[in-house]
Amino acid sequence: MASTGPSRIPASPAPQLPDALDPPAPANSNQTAAKPITVLIVVPTLDEGSAEYGAVELVRILKSAGHHAIVAARSGRLIGDVIKLGGEFVALDVASKNPFVMLRNAVTLMRIARRRDCDVIHALGRAGAWSAALAARRRGIAFVTGWTKGFSENNPLKRFYNGVMARGDRVIATCDDIAELVHERYGTPWQRLAVVPISIDFAAFDPAAVTWERVSAIRRAFGVEPETKVFMVTGRLVRRKGHHVVVEAIKALKDRGLTDFVCVFVGEDRGNTAYTGELWDLVVAHGLMDFVRMAAPVRDMPAAYAAASVVISAAVQLEGVQRALLEAQAMARPVIVSDLAAGPDVVLTAPAVPDNRATGIRCPAGDPEALAAAVFRLMSTPEQARAAMGRRGRAWVIDHFDASMAAGRMLALYRGLAGGQPKSRREPR
Repeated sequence: MASTGPSRIPASPAPQLPDALDPPAPANSNQTAAKPITVLIVVPTLDEGSAEYGAVELVRILKSAGHHAIVAARSGRLIGDVIKLGGEFVALDVASKNPFVMLRNAVTLMRIARRRDCDVIHALGRAGAWSAALAARRRGIAFVTGWTKGFSENNPLKRFYNGVMARGDRVIATCDDIAELVHERYGTPWQRLAVVPISIDFAAFDPAAVTWERVSAIRRAFGVEPETKVFMVTGRLVRRKGHHVVVEAIKALKDRGLTDFVCVFVGEDRGNTAYTGELWDLVVAHGLMDFVRMAAPVRDMPAAYAAASVVISAAVQLEGVQRALLEAQAMARPVIVSDLAAGPDVVLTAPAVPDNRATGIRCPAGDPEALAAAVFRLMSTPEQARAAMGRRGRAWVIDHFDASMAAGRMLALYRGLAGGQPKSRREPR
């Protein structure tokens, strides 16, 4: 998320809400002296994705401090993580954009908030945010939204739909760039904006903790020979992630004579079969069937990163802070990013830093030739130099994306909101 340097966001004048970059209270401090906080987290699904992993992280933060977390979402593979951490799960179709379903969801969320005496409703998706906003307003409790990326806005209706994410009592962004985007697009006052960094489990994402057997199992699952290099792209198969740009870059690499690699797309399309079909058509048209794999989401992501020679994000839309890039660097993998995939607070690249401090390579978004050139340059670098780049990446994210820091900031924000919201009893029973 945000670097530990000075934020570009002005300090909030609200005394009960510390600025996002003020020194946080330790996450393990005595947070339970007062009544425990109960947060209702509304997220589209519990499958893979930045919002979904963010919801799990919120559960971990709250439960580790003695508070309560309830997650309302479509079911998915991360339900087990929520339950294991001590959170509660409520099956609710908050991913639906049907107005009648959204209104029904609002009534359900109001009832949950009343019965469980919730202090905050925290929405991590747009459709669910409309229901959450109505429920929070009727209940008289705090409404919080979380932005992990910039949303496309190609017409007034889409802008209105996205705008609910800027209407929270507190609007949380993963980095300064996203916070500035929200302020510029919607005029959200700076005092309602906060930057709270993503945190990574550095014990799980530690190259020293991943055995060769785990890596070999991943390579077999990908259908990749032991001596073949793996270029990995993680995340949902959606156009904004730039998978089509990667396919074009692979063709350019093949034309240059680089053939000892396989590019693996790790993710799912969540019903976006038109784009998946378009990608396969592109792969077939360019004769790249031997160079591209499309893999289902992987549970052992540390091993998947360990199997990769490089992790690529070719995003063509502003992404904010991508958890995958932090995890890849934590696993000491070099990364190649477009200029919309990651800011300088996430990946260190020339010319912003000297080559001997870089943790990756940056190229223009939507430019397959530039991406191919970046990959070719990295693969032409001696293995020792690539390993050094990976080690610098791990050191960078450990220093700047600390879990206890993020937890302290999030808990301080929740406490401030929970302490200043009188609750209404107007909602239907």
